[in-house]
Amino acid sequence: MTKEGLRKSYKIKDLPKVERPREKLISKGAQNLKDEELLAILLRTGREGKNVLDLAKQILNKFSKKRFFKMKYEDLIKIDGIDQSKACTILASQELIQRALKVRDESLPQIKSIQDVLAQAVYMRDKTREHLMAIYLNARNEMVYKKPMFVGTLNANLVHPREIFNEALKQNAASVILVHNHPSGNPEPSEDDLEITKRLIEAGKIMGIDVLDHIIIAKNKPPFSFKEKKLI
Repeated sequence: MTKEGLRKSYKIKDLPKVERPREKLISKGAQNLKDEELLAILLRTGREGKNVLDLAKQILNKFSKKRFFKMKYEDLIKIDGIDQSKACTILASQELIQRALKVRDESLPQIKSIQDVLAQAVYMRDKTREHLMAIYLNARNEMVYKKPMFVGTLNANLVHPREIFNEALKQNAASVILVHNHPSGNPEPSEDDLEITKRLIEAGKIMGIDVLDHIIIAKNKPPFSFKEKKLI
């Protein structure tokens, strides 16, 4: 058997549990799955000689998502690997999505700019001690949670990545933005600020959770953004 044949002959149950679409959805949240993994869950099974993940990839390579999810029943069952049951599942998901979009919950604030971040951290501006807060976002850059993580003089030895990312895992966050204040009035980062940010970025890469920015705010001064200064 060729290498290509071997690759396509494996079954999803042969994959480590952490790589199986359903188990990955349960542990990491649907928002952190790839397109083909989400489609594979809807399809449930592949076809002869092709596992469900490969089938999902093949379909999405042939049809754009926009086109595929506008197909009618007659179009879907013409696709090799999609039978009556799979077509009905896809059509039901299409309709459910359309109905949900009509009543979409707009309660999650979107974080698109530094000003959006400052709106969530405005209380820090007048604090006489340093406060560090983490803002957790989903894949649509909507804030799913924010949490004060530290109060006091920020020190690289005291701010632990595990505390930041443990909370990210609990919230099924795709990314995190850090924000803290400088009571001195000078928003320029200290050596400890630089070291903390570097460690958190490295930890985020390992965890698969992006550190999008670290913003330092100070009273009566423009904020300092690590992203804007190309330090992230």
